[in-house]
Amino acid sequence: MTCASCANRIERKLNKLDGVTATVNYATEKANVIFAEDIDPQTLVAQVEAAGYTAQLPTKQAPEPEERDTLRDRLLGSAVLSVPVVAMAMAPALQFTYWQWVSLALASPVIVWGAWPFHRAAWMNLRHGAATMDTLVSIGTLAAYLWSLYALLLGSAGVPGMTHPFELTIARGAGEAIYLEVAAGVTTFILAGRYFESRAKRRAGAALRALLDLGAKDVAVLRDGVETRVPVGQLAVGDRFVVRPGEKVATDGVVAEGTSAIDASMMTGESVPVEVGPDAAVVGGTVNVGGRLVVVAKNVGERTQLARIARMVEQAQTGKAAVQRLADRVSAVFVPVVIALAVATLMFWLGAGASTSAAFTAAVAVLIIACPCALGLATPTALLVGTGRGAQLGILIKGPEVLESTRRVDTVVLDKTGTVTTGQMSLVGVQVAEGEDVETVLRLAGAVEDGSEHPIARAIVKAARDKVGVLPPVKDFSAIEGRGVRAKVSGELVTVGRMLDAGLPAELVTAKAEAEGRGHTAVVVAWDGRGRAVLVVADTVKPTSAEAVKLLRALGLSPVLLTGDNEAVARSVAAEVGITEVIAGVLPEEKVEVIARLQRSGKVVAMVGDGVNDAAALATADLGLAMGTGTDVAIEAGDLTLVRGDLRAAADAIRLSRRTLRTIKGNLFWAFAYNVAALPLAAAGLLNPMLAGAAMAASSVFVVTNSLRLRAFH
Repeated sequence: MTCASCANRIERKLNKLDGVTATVNYATEKANVIFAEDIDPQTLVAQVEAAGYTAQLPTKQAPEPEERDTLRDRLLGSAVLSVPVVAMAMAPALQFTYWQWVSLALASPVIVWGAWPFHRAAWMNLRHGAATMDTLVSIGTLAAYLWSLYALLLGSAGVPGMTHPFELTIARGAGEAIYLEVAAGVTTFILAGRYFESRAKRRAGAALRALLDLGAKDVAVLRDGVETRVPVGQLAVGDRFVVRPGEKVATDGVVAEGTSAIDASMMTGESVPVEVGPDAAVVGGTVNVGGRLVVVAKNVGERTQLARIARMVEQAQTGKAAVQRLADRVSAVFVPVVIALAVATLMFWLGAGASTSAAFTAAVAVLIIACPCALGLATPTALLVGTGRGAQLGILIKGPEVLESTRRVDTVVLDKTGTVTTGQMSLVGVQVAEGEDVETVLRLAGAVEDGSEHPIARAIVKAARDKVGVLPPVKDFSAIEGRGVRAKVSGELVTVGRMLDAGLPAELVTAKAEAEGRGHTAVVVAWDGRGRAVLVVADTVKPTSAEAVKLLRALGLSPVLLTGDNEAVARSVAAEVGITEVIAGVLPEEKVEVIARLQRSGKVVAMVGDGVNDAAALATADLGLAMGTGTDVAIEAGDLTLVRGDLRAAADAIRLSRRTLRTIKGNLFWAFAYNVAALPLAAAGLLNPMLAGAAMAASSVFVVTNSLRLRAFH
């Protein structure tokens, strides 16, 4: 494909097949096709070939295109030959006796060999009854070349000593005018535009390639206690493999042995390494920056988080925003209209009494200035860079239509557990009776709770280990129905539970009531028939949630906290992060109704959630943002996935989406404005075709460069 109208033609051809829905992306050079089960994929390839192009089914490792190298060779060769041709035509002082024949000798290889890709594509399109941008370039350059040949061989331009001035407009002496500098210059300018465009497209897709290259290439598998290095493709679910410091984790798994820190910055955009130990989940592609780990493989190949991310990014890049569909419709009719306009320009100038060469030059300028290259690149390049940059920051945009939604959203509904809070119980306070010390209470309570798997017990045990280290052994462990647990520790019979009120000093009764009033869980620790301390356990708010709420407000969004928890807990969390509107005590199936009610009241709603119970609400919302730390069901239902479990990423995602949409619209405006402004100038004879070629190439490079600015998004 050489321009947007090529992509458009292939898309129309594929969509003519029954049971096929296709979108073709010029920037990524890919077709995304949904087809019925009874269709052989080779039929799709044959249909593309019938349109005059080539295609292949995707492979794991797509071959690198050699086209860019041949394009560079053509550009360099054409530039070397064109410079003297243009210089002689522009500076009458350089026009020696037989300069016009030297120009012909230098320009001919440029027109035949340099412009060959344009002529070949134009001929193939003609055979299929179509016209693309290549048709315009080919007709324009050949017309300028053939006119010059006619003037040299049959007119008076070939006489020794012929000179003519350089004009920025179409005025040039009739009969003796040659336009070899137009033919050679336009070819070189457009080759340069194509080359820089191809390089920029390559840079635009760099983020996705970097993502795909993240994975480890080989892995040290433990088999019968012996380490064997094998390619990562041979890894199977359940295999144990070793990850040494500095190595990449080969695939998604769970740590079986060892403790370390994992750098997940390339996957999540989060710069701080995460501490991991036995039973901790690790993701393939992340880097071990601490000790030696032994990991059990859980997902391999296409099922890993890295492969899923790459697939989502690629799908997003192949789609089209609504604004692009308009551009596609315009470029489909653009080329035939331009050819008609060029013919009309030629007729008008001839009818107005201008010389044939002047009329002809104006027509050529119209053909060349009108190429709708920039129009075809406006959306795909911005989408390519925006989604790629998002992937680097741990933000996955499912498709271009998502960008449109982010612009209109005015309300953001935040699920509480796992989104605003960590979703895990932690010890948040210890109130001891007079004469007791915190370390003793934690050591005894932690030892008793160590035998329980309850989330509250795990929170107390973790806090005790962090504070006092190794916990003492226990004897005679038993559970007291509905009240707590009891065991002998260091000679004391210690009871830990929520329902213990007997023997509590007044200060502990107050502390317990205050904690429960805030919606927290208060656990009493007692021995010798007397309450010694109250431990306060709660699902803690993530340290970045309050900042995230501020960022969302700054984007013009009204935050709403939605939770199945009781009102007291919800109000406490909302107050901590700065949310005023709270909807509490909602059952999972009622979340959908809450979203629908907000929508009925005229709000455009974004929902951020992470659990299975959020999936339906995420799908109902105008924009669903799924936390990547959550369940697969939630991620499938969301429009945007936030790989890191940090709510600030929701604000980043909306900012990046809006910036990408703004870039697309800016690109389309300039691409349209350029064509609308330049065509009348060319038709009025105010543009030399060579300048038209330079301007056309520059407009494409401008659009791609403007898109590349998204790489700097933070």
